[in-house]
Amino acid sequence: MRLPFIKMHGLGNDFVILDGREIDLPSLDTAQIRALADRHRGIGFDQLIVLRPSDEADLAMRIHNADGGEVEACGNATRAVAVLHGQPASIATAGGTLRVRPGENMAEAAMGRARFDWQDIPLAYAMDTREMPLGWDMLERPSAVNVGNPHIVFFVDDARAVPLETLGPEIETDPLFPERINVNVAQILSRKAIRLRVWERGAGLTLACGTGACATATVAYRQGLVDAEVEVTLPGGTLTIRHDEEGGIHMAGPASEAFRGTFELDDYS
Repeated sequence: MRLPFIKMHGLGNDFVILDGREIDLPSLDTAQIRALADRHRGIGFDQLIVLRPSDEADLAMRIHNADGGEVEACGNATRAVAVLHGQPASIATAGGTLRVRPGENMAEAAMGRARFDWQDIPLAYAMDTREMPLGWDMLERPSAVNVGNPHIVFFVDDARAVPLETLGPEIETDPLFPERINVNVAQILSRKAIRLRVWERGAGLTLACGTGACATATVAYRQGLVDAEVEVTLPGGTLTIRHDEEGGIHMAGPASEAFRGTFELDDYS
């Protein structure tokens, strides 16, 4: 079966999008997703995005990381889908319904409200998530938050000096996090600027992570370290995160199409 795909990215965080809003799409298994994600033998991506019609929103989006696992949310992919859709829309995801407003090669997404209770992260046992009495080597006393998917945030003096390629997978798979976790190391530059690096569960080091930017800005704002609107700079570029008076999180930044093509599904079975 030959399937069409669209390759897009948000700040270098890249996706293969399968658009099933007007065609019937088969369900891909974990092995097929991993094979397609291979950057040497497949198409290559951080996430596979599957779009389908929705009864409760303008469209539905399902998200699979490169390891084949399904996740609840992806901020960069949400912006990419908004650009692809081309008009304001509601998008049903496993993490809730999101509202988006596209512009020229960019989009703004209303990402909902953050959750801080330990069961909502989730953690394996009760703990204050504001300042957790834990540490992994040089990373200590993090905060945890769920912004549609789970994140742990460490504030450090120099985000670029942290060996995230080794500490990231260790923290991601710690038994404290039964659904694994995304790992953020953040450096506060000013009340309006944060430098951020992210180890994304199921994908590894990433050039950009939209929900990671939302999680980090939200934790920093909650702790009084930054203003309600802040620029978060990742290796792939900068996102603007804004908190409204009701506690809603809004993310704005670029997204663009790279190319389109087709593949034979049997080649990846």
